[in-house]
Amino acid sequence: MWSRQFFGVDSYHLIQWFLTYSVLGWMVESAYMSFCNRRWTNRGFVRGPFCPIYGFGALGVYFLLRPFDGHYVALYIMGALTATIFEFLVAKIMQHLFGEVWWDYEDKPFNYQGIVCLESTLAWGLYTILLFRFLHGLVERLVDTYPYRFGVSAGCLMLLVFTVDLGHSLRAARREKNYKDYKDYKDQFYA
Repeated sequence: MWSRQFFGVDSYHLIQWFLTYSVLGWMVESAYMSFCNRRWTNRGFVRGPFCPIYGFGALGVYFLLRPFDGHYVALYIMGALTATIFEFLVAKIMQHLFGEVWWDYEDKPFNYQGIVCLESTLAWGLYTILLFRFLHGLVERLVDTYPYRFGVSAGCLMLLVFTVDLGHSLRAARREKNYKDYKDYKDQFYA
């Protein structure tokens, strides 16, 4: 299983990179929002230290935009557009599944439906350049510093914990959405 190739990369490295980006994304987002809110803020959907949107986003951008590596203007533009489209699609899926989106750009200038905005789009382009110039190399070196057997064991354990946590969080979110839908339905007839 761990040696199977995807996008020219073995699944071991793909899974390790995904987990690393998911944890790093959670750390950065939680630290930033805690600073903004002046109190601890867990920005993950799940209870544990994972933001899988960063794992999928970083790897998706990396693999999609590898042909632009070294062409920084094209990389910036394509990264900004790709990440913004990804953010928009994730928001629409969240609205459908849970009836809400867990971020709000309504107060930002040049926003669309409060789910994407120019400020974030410009930042995604910058993050894409940083990903190619700096971050992905660090993540690759980090993953290669620990022994393979440890990586397999830790990766399996992290995926198991994340999967259980995700299942629990999805059930809780769906229950909350169903409760809101029921309350809205009930309020229509008894208002």
